[in-house]
Amino acid sequence: MNLRAEGLTLSYRGHEVVHDVSLEVASGEFAVIVGPNASGKSTLLRGLARVMRPDRGRVLLGGEPIADLDSREVARRLAILPQMLSMDLDLAVEELVWRGRTPHHRLMHPATAEDAAAVEAAIAATDLDALRYRSLRGLSGGERQRAWLALALAQQPRVLLLDEPTTFLDIRHQVEVMEVLRRLNRDGLTVVAVLHDLSLASRYADRLIGIFEGRVAFDGPPEKVLDAPTLERVFGIPMLMLRDPASGHPIPLPSV
Repeated sequence: MNLRAEGLTLSYRGHEVVHDVSLEVASGEFAVIVGPNASGKSTLLRGLARVMRPDRGRVLLGGEPIADLDSREVARRLAILPQMLSMDLDLAVEELVWRGRTPHHRLMHPATAEDAAAVEAAIAATDLDALRYRSLRGLSGGERQRAWLALALAQQPRVLLLDEPTTFLDIRHQVEVMEVLRRLNRDGLTVVAVLHDLSLASRYADRLIGIFEGRVAFDGPPEKVLDAPTLERVFGIPMLMLRDPASGHPIPLPSV
């Protein structure tokens, strides 16, 4: 399912943060939004997910204005994982994942075989079977992030939005989370993520969308948009461009 923004303008606490952004993420694409701090990345993501109401412009989900869709219908099509997730829930992993089925039935509606199958598929996709009865409080950062990801997958969305899913994770757990996302994307899920790590973004994204001062500064495949002059303009620091010897992906590094 595709996701499209048309002239999207968003404000936060009375200040315009995202200015007239138009873009389209194609069905099955893995797009990563990058940019310096306070550039409007997370605000843009929340606007795409209908978490924030735009000042101007609109978002279309699967060709339909997202503002016109029922909240449950939005949740059946799209899931979002925000940056700050609760770390103190006294729930087992399986209990958390079951909460992802909420958009698919009304309050007090009994669980169905379809619900159970969706939960099992989400646990399998995130490699959590051995942890399903563990409390979230006892998990590592990477395990906990995969548990929240499984919650989102249990919704059976067609589009998944994630705000800095690798923040606070060591390199091993960053790669674990990104590998799960790549597998899901290869199975047809449209993925849009905000990342700070340009090397990680370059390695996994089909497309990079650079945001600077609330506007799109660059947009395209990593090998075409990642160059030193562009990154120096956006991030305000001299950059050195290397190549991953295994994959050939560009690796941007500060040259200071």
